[in-house]
Amino acid sequence: MKLDKLFQSLLLTGTVVLCISTPSKGEEVREDVQGKSFTQVIGKSTSPQTAPGKASKNILQLSEIKLPATSAQMLVQTPTPTNPPNLEQRSGDRVVPIIGVKANPTDKGVELILETTRGEELQVKNLSTGNNFIADIPGAQLRLASGEAFIFRSEKPLAEITEITVTNVDANTVRLTVVGEKSLPTVELFDDNTGLVFGINSAAIATSPPQQPQTPQDQQKPASETPQQEPTAQQDEPIELLVTGEQDTYNASETSTATKTDTPLRDIPQSIQVVPRQVLEDRKVRSLKEAVETVSGVVDAGSNFGAPSGGRIIRGFVQLGNFRNGYRDTGYNNDSFSLTGIGTIEQVEVLKGPASVLFGAVEPGGIVNVTTKQPLSEPYYSLGFEAGNFGYYQPSIDFSGPLNADKTVLYRFIANYQNSEGFQDSVNTNITTIAPSISLKLGDRTDLNLYYEYTNYNGYPNQSGSWFFSDGSFLPRNLFLGYPDLTFIDAKTQKFGYILNQKLSNNWQIRNNFSVATTRTRDAFAGGLDIVDDSSLVGINAERRGYSIDNYFGQIDLLGKFKTGSISHQLLVGFDFNRNVQTFEALISDSPLPNLDIFNPDYNISNPTYIPNYSFDSSTQSYGAYLQDQVSILDNLKLLIGGRLDWVSQNQTNSGIDSPEQNDSAFSPRVGLVYQPSKSVSLYTSYSQSFLPTSGFNPDNRAFKPTKGTQYEAGIKTDFLDGKLSTTLAVYQITKTNVTIPDQNNRDFQIQVGEQRSRGIELDVAGEILPGWKVIGSYAYTDAEVTEDIDISVGNKLLGVPENQASLWTTYEIQKGNLKGLGFGLGLFYVGERAALSDNSVELPNYLRTDAAIFYRRDRFNAAMNIRNLFDTDYFSSTYGYTLGLERGAPFTIIGSIRWEL
Repeated sequence: MKLDKLFQSLLLTGTVVLCISTPSKGEEVREDVQGKSFTQVIGKSTSPQTAPGKASKNILQLSEIKLPATSAQMLVQTPTPTNPPNLEQRSGDRVVPIIGVKANPTDKGVELILETTRGEELQVKNLSTGNNFIADIPGAQLRLASGEAFIFRSEKPLAEITEITVTNVDANTVRLTVVGEKSLPTVELFDDNTGLVFGINSAAIATSPPQQPQTPQDQQKPASETPQQEPTAQQDEPIELLVTGEQDTYNASETSTATKTDTPLRDIPQSIQVVPRQVLEDRKVRSLKEAVETVSGVVDAGSNFGAPSGGRIIRGFVQLGNFRNGYRDTGYNNDSFSLTGIGTIEQVEVLKGPASVLFGAVEPGGIVNVTTKQPLSEPYYSLGFEAGNFGYYQPSIDFSGPLNADKTVLYRFIANYQNSEGFQDSVNTNITTIAPSISLKLGDRTDLNLYYEYTNYNGYPNQSGSWFFSDGSFLPRNLFLGYPDLTFIDAKTQKFGYILNQKLSNNWQIRNNFSVATTRTRDAFAGGLDIVDDSSLVGINAERRGYSIDNYFGQIDLLGKFKTGSISHQLLVGFDFNRNVQTFEALISDSPLPNLDIFNPDYNISNPTYIPNYSFDSSTQSYGAYLQDQVSILDNLKLLIGGRLDWVSQNQTNSGIDSPEQNDSAFSPRVGLVYQPSKSVSLYTSYSQSFLPTSGFNPDNRAFKPTKGTQYEAGIKTDFLDGKLSTTLAVYQITKTNVTIPDQNNRDFQIQVGEQRSRGIELDVAGEILPGWKVIGSYAYTDAEVTEDIDISVGNKLLGVPENQASLWTTYEIQKGNLKGLGFGLGLFYVGERAALSDNSVELPNYLRTDAAIFYRRDRFNAAMNIRNLFDTDYFSSTYGYTLGLERGAPFTIIGSIRWEL
């Protein structure tokens, strides 16, 4: 029989092998896979196999086969191959008996063998869903020698595979299930030196007469006594299927952020970049702002005294706060204080452009969504420790696994403590993160996840203020520009909630989540207004502030798949609610503090007397209803269309004076088209809008109008090297109206100025170039400027936005020999000139920072040495848009780390 109709597969590495073959005479199944137990049955047969190392003449070599699309999601049922002459068709009431199952460890993974008593054609139907690779084999049945059914199970055969099962679905169907620990397992063709080929839709064939049905008496006999027909010809070689779990990679294939559905990146008509956990681990990032440094068009927008919070400039526009697992985590755009612990993050996803259609009120540049680590079904224990210069050290633990025997209750517990003295004098801060979570399987169709996360940042932080001397040179980097005894921070964020998924059928499900995020912060600082004669900081005032943020978010949606004729739909209908409450109070010293000599600072001063300065409280409530349809018009032509209607109300009080209540509503559409001329190329175009109620305080106490953003985008997404390397090239234009900026006369207020526009080109690359050589990199050209304004000149560049930005992080790990597991990393991060003030009177210089790493990974042991800013480049990482409002980049930093996984 020629294997000219093979089902589709995904080409990757590492492996579980499925071999459909006829066992050797008297062969006995007795295995234990990597110390894990499994259920099995012993079967014997007198049917001989083809001689080892000799391929059957009826089997095509891989070089002769035109491979189809390489996607496990696209694995489909193939037509029953035509039988060769002189072979009977299988009748509907007869099945191929599979009398034994073997699992053998090999250097390629785990070899799974189904043993048959006679040759017959087998076809496969793919039913894969979620983390489960499922293949049904019609016309077959698992049997003991006595004819009884059984189940084969192998638990944890690979680190990335939770379980393999082979069982009977009904009287004439066998089901193979491979459960991935984190994602859908993948498939690979395997062609070894014996010339074996892939073809699960065809079993081994013998030219023997059909086997007669067994009688009840026959079923009571051992296999060796059951009459067997001797074949008249040799069988074909075993057929091998390679299945792997999720491999640590730099190239993500799908995301849920852009559509709130698990959608391949190539099917999304919008630019979205994913930073996987492996990149975060390899770079040893310590905050979310460091995590997105490899993404094009994203730069730092500052933080609150170095806390793990703050914002990012995306495509020219500042987005404060972020999203968590696809829902609003920290309130609206003025929330830059809620903390996010890096140790709980599995991966980071950055959606470029307006995202209001699914996420409500956001800036038009894009959003950052973090995907958190979830409980695992197999025991997992990780112990880690990091240490470095500037007094840095961080112990951490990450434990997970089942809490009961049937694995319906899973847990995860993450905790770490980070201490650092910082690079400025008189600095010491620490971060504590504690994050337990539980997953409950309440039934075959119901899953509930509960989580809690506590993050505390406190101590005596770096002073954000910095500036140039008159000749453009920088102030000393270790200089604390203020009075350290009057500076401190204590911020606590607690997050808790649940996610409930209820499957209604194989195609429809209801999802519901509710979350609460609370932040309580006290901080103080003493900073000046200007530097006189390049020697003295003058106009120094001391402030003490206290603020609280409570954010409540709830969402429910319906997700389903259906067809209208030949057109496939994936429909999403949802509703969400968000309430955000903030209070803020500031005290200020009753008189200016003594001037500070920059070259000979005297920090010994008496504590000042504080008086009330200003305060505000605000409450914002929003309701949103959204509809989205992902339409597959053809296999290579896909339409994404959606819209959202928002209703938002705001109440604010500024220093006891009530601002006018704002009630806003907006409709935010999105439409996009994807055309795929080949399996490796996607061409897309899209149109989208955003909506954001404007918050802050107007000096004349008038309510601000909401801002609106409109984007046009087109691009191409391409896969290279059999899908191991992916690129996205995008061009866009965003126009934002009703813009507010900081008031240059009073930084505690804002003014609404008009219109801003951002145009750009972005390139992102991620994946594996050669075995062991991984890369993630980007380039962005951003032309962001003022197009209408009342105080600022038209054509001025937007604050803190570089025209050119590029990044490259690459690692190479030795794959063989005594040095296997040893690897090296190199990072280059370039940020061009940026406007330091809104009027463009001062420009921050460009910089190129170099990072490096050396690491060793073997089995479950990991050790690394990471260097950030290898050549000790002095640079500014962000600007707040006013004098002495710059954040300094850290100097040469080295971190050693070690981790055991059990």
